[in-house]
Amino acid sequence: MNSNEHTKSGWAAIVVPAILLAIAGIAVFAWLFTAMFTVKNMPEAPVSSGRIYLYGEEHGSQAILEREAEIWNAYYHEDGMRDLFVELPYYTAEWMNLWMQADDDEILEALYLEWDGTAVHVQEVKEFYQRIKRECPETVFHGTDVGHQYDSTGARYLEYLVSVGQEQSEQYSLAQENIEQGRYYYGHGDNPYREKKLIENFVREFDGLEGRDVMGIYGSAHTGTEAMEYSKGRIPCMANQLKQRYGNALYSEDLRLSVRSGVEAQRIDTIKVGEKEYEAAYFGEMDLSWFSQELQYREFWRLENAYDDFKDNATTGNVLPYDNYPMEVQTGQIFVIDYHWTDGSVVREYHRADGSTWQGSPATVQFQAD
Repeated sequence: MNSNEHTKSGWAAIVVPAILLAIAGIAVFAWLFTAMFTVKNMPEAPVSSGRIYLYGEEHGSQAILEREAEIWNAYYHEDGMRDLFVELPYYTAEWMNLWMQADDDEILEALYLEWDGTAVHVQEVKEFYQRIKRECPETVFHGTDVGHQYDSTGARYLEYLVSVGQEQSEQYSLAQENIEQGRYYYGHGDNPYREKKLIENFVREFDGLEGRDVMGIYGSAHTGTEAMEYSKGRIPCMANQLKQRYGNALYSEDLRLSVRSGVEAQRIDTIKVGEKEYEAAYFGEMDLSWFSQELQYREFWRLENAYDDFKDNATTGNVLPYDNYPMEVQTGQIFVIDYHWTDGSVVREYHRADGSTWQGSPATVQFQAD
């Protein structure tokens, strides 16, 4: 099936079809494109002797935020870590470091207002950072993303540096560079460019810490050590390239998996497929507005006692990795997923867990139900 991510039929916003992977594997252009963005072309510099502990998240998930706070608390108090890498711009993290030294939350409140319209503009995220300030007050944030909110948060930070006589400082230069990264990214919609900058910014910050261990919190699309960049599938993702550079010094864990094992169905519905009705365990909806202005959310059902009826149905080429589901997935299960679009339409997909994999990770495959 065509994998155009802007169409409703067989869209691949988070799912990359198998045919794309095949093309990427054999096309000379894709090979050249990959070479342009891998760590092989990074400026040579001493590699840090520290360790990296990456944790992949679903942005805004309260259960994952609670787990991340627990993990950081342990690293902070038991192992003496102080450096926390986050999927935020350089200047946003610098604002947060100023906030950590402040007696009130005025800086955080300003940042939170500027996050409006993003996946981190939820109360749980703000409370997560407040907990870090309260329980781990010497935390130092390192922002390694491109310049989101460059005309608000970024511009304010440059004005602040000027006001304290730091317009010639390294902080000013890095903030300017980060703003330019944001302008380019939003001007071109270039996700591989963003992935490249995530890597370069991470390496700069980490290698400058003189061997200190760090923890990093990023969307799971960036933390798979064997995964490709999520939107195009042409280049290795951030953790994949960091693994090439730092080897076994990098540990990565997808926290979405750890919080799914205990998830139970919210209700039992009845879904008719063809001429047969099935009990369908409903597991709720997942917001997708952060990914596309055309999508709102998707809903998940698991059809009970349905695998034998669909195990031989033809597949479409689309896949959905297990870690995209809100619940635990096991081989031999059938799923119904409804995608809700902003124009009010709904597109239904049928998936089966038959032991297939994608980029080394287990994934369901979409099949034709008719």
